[in-house]
Parts: sequence; C-alpha cells; structure tokens
Amino acid sequence: MLAQWLTTSNYTVVLTGAGMSTESGLLDFRSAQAGLWNTKNPQQLASTYALKYNREEFIAFYQYRIRTLRQCNPQAGHLILAEWEKRGIVQNIITQNVDGFHQQAGSQNVIELHGSLRTVHCQQCHQAHASDMYINEELHCACGGFLRPSVVLFGESLPAKAIENAWSAAQKADLLIVLGSSLQVSPANQLPLIAKRNGAKLVIVNMEPTEADNWADLVIHHRKIGEVLKEIDNELKDGE
Repeated sequence: MLAQWLTTSNYTVVLTGAGMSTESGLLDFRSAQAGLWNTKNPQQLASTYALKYNREEFIAFYQYRIRTLRQCNPQAGHLILAEWEKRGIVQNIITQNVDGFHQQAGSQNVIELHGSLRTVHCQQCHQAHASDMYINEELHCACGGFLRPSVVLFGESLPAKAIENAWSAAQKADLLIVLGSSLQVSPANQLPLIAKRNGAKLVIVNMEPTEADNWADLVIHHRKIGEVLKEIDNELKDGE
C-alpha cells in the first residue's frame, strides 16, 4: 500500500523524530522506557537558564552529546530516504532531530526544526564553527564570545524560516510519512494535521502509539523504521 502511494504521490514529505536516530544508537528523550528526560531535568542541562546560570553542566552535557554523536552513523533508513530523494520519490524531509544524519546520508532537502549538533556558534558574533571545538575544550570564538551548540534550547523559539518551510512543505504534500516521532512536541505535531486537511495521505511509523494515529491512513507500530523502509524500497524496485 505505502509503495503504491509513493509511486502515485507528486509531493512526498517525511517527518522524522527521535525514533529515526535511536536505530543509529542515539538515546531518545521522551520514550516511556528509555527516554533521557526520564532521568535528567532538561531545565538544568539544555535550557537558556542552564546556558546562563549552570554553564559547567551545560557544557558537559553537550560535550557528552557531541561525543556520542561522533560514535554513531546514519542507519539504513537514512540511506534509503536519501536514495529516494535522488530518485524523485521524496521531495522534503522535516526533522526534529539535531544529529545531521540525513545530510550525512546524502539528503539535500532537509528542514531542521530544532537546529543541529554538527555546529556551534558564537553568542557574540554568531559565527558558526564545527562542533569538534566543544570536544577539544575550545569554548570561545576568536572574538571572545562563548560558543554554544546550534540547537534550539528550552526557552528559545524555533527558527522562523524552518517553521515557514515546514508549513509550506506540509501544505504541498500529497503524502506525509511520520517516522519515529511521538508527535508530542509543538509545532511539529501540527504538520500531519495540516497535510491531512490539505488532502494528503498520512502514514505513521512509530514504536509507540501517537495522538495522531486516528488521523492516519496507515499506522505501523512496534517495528524498526529501517526494516519497514527496506521492505518498501524492495517493493518499489520490484515494481520498476
């Protein structure tokens, strides 16, 4: 069914969340079983408050995340989505993830709603640098400003351009596929509803149920995303 929808869709958008990256070995934040926020307080580690008043723990937390990221790689699903983009099957990827795995896998049309851990930037002059600087304890820019990860912290607004582009993609979609998102975080959780209201088919692939499941035309639970995408990819190739 999904393979057929992919072949007949003129504009397919994929929305990815933490479940896409846990298959690469990264911890997620919100799952009931192993979410990182079950044991950590985000306000103490990943917020504007922590950046200003709890800087040592803020730095240590993001050094840990960047090091962990360097030990992981895109999973099979990332590679399949990149190939589908090259083949004109997928037009846009919207991601809630900050790991940069989509780009590393070869995807070009990626909208990052929450920024990226691949770079840090200066709070003073805003110049971007590779996040390796954090691992190397290089925490200040040449201008003297403090370097911070280029991610959206608790207490900050999402980048307006990313939201605008995501909204536009969802409105244009004939098919929107959600991969590994709990759909608990606004505004990303509104994108499937926007697509549905504009006549799109909605597919949700997630380990756990989501609040948008009742809206979906197809729901797949308790299966790895990489395995699902491999099956669909094989069906597409068999149909060529």
